[in-house]
Amino acid sequence: MENKSISIIIPILNEAENIDNLMANLEQLTGDFEVVFCDGGSTDDTVAIIDNRFTVVTSPVKGRAYQMNAGARASSGDTLFFLHADSVLPVETISEIHCVLAKGHDVGCFKIAFDSRNFWMKCCGFFSNLRVRTRNIAFGDQGIFIKKELFEKIGGFPKLPLMEDYKLSITLKEQGYKIGMTNKKLITSERRFVKNGRLKTMWKMQRLQAMFRAGKDINEIASMYKGKED
Repeated sequence: MENKSISIIIPILNEAENIDNLMANLEQLTGDFEVVFCDGGSTDDTVAIIDNRFTVVTSPVKGRAYQMNAGARASSGDTLFFLHADSVLPVETISEIHCVLAKGHDVGCFKIAFDSRNFWMKCCGFFSNLRVRTRNIAFGDQGIFIKKELFEKIGGFPKLPLMEDYKLSITLKEQGYKIGMTNKKLITSERRFVKNGRLKTMWKMQRLQAMFRAGKDINEIASMYKGKED
């Protein structure tokens, strides 16, 4: 495998409706990178649609943490960039990542904006970016990138059914790593907010994050996230 400076690692599960748009976006990027899709057992045509120019690996366990760790193991890059499948990247993505790393950061993320004109979604994007600056916490929908050596040093994503990105940020924060941010924004879908109501989803996410910080059982939190709290 030819070494690439940046490995874009994308966990996927039943993304057949969106995968063509994602690949078209990736093809517009410039710079030195590879793309590794990590499938969690899709039952639609997702894997069959993916162009053979991209690497596809299958995780033995479904779940973002397991899938992203599997993608990291299959990657060749010095820097790992974990991306959600419903995100849209700026053309300058690779240079933006290199710029953050050049400033001395070993880990970073993108500024985020949602594909919505809704007031509450604009607020959500604003406070997500503010959270990185003030609390040094980044979530997966912001496109976390990290030097592979550091990622392996901390043991990769913790094997959790949920909040693996939150826990990763906490671990990095405890070890003194500052999360850098790009100038360009990543655009992500509001689909998970719209499905169950924007404000209801935002409130629920804050509640679950508070439970996680309080040390509540992660399986209970994951069950509530999936709507099985009754």
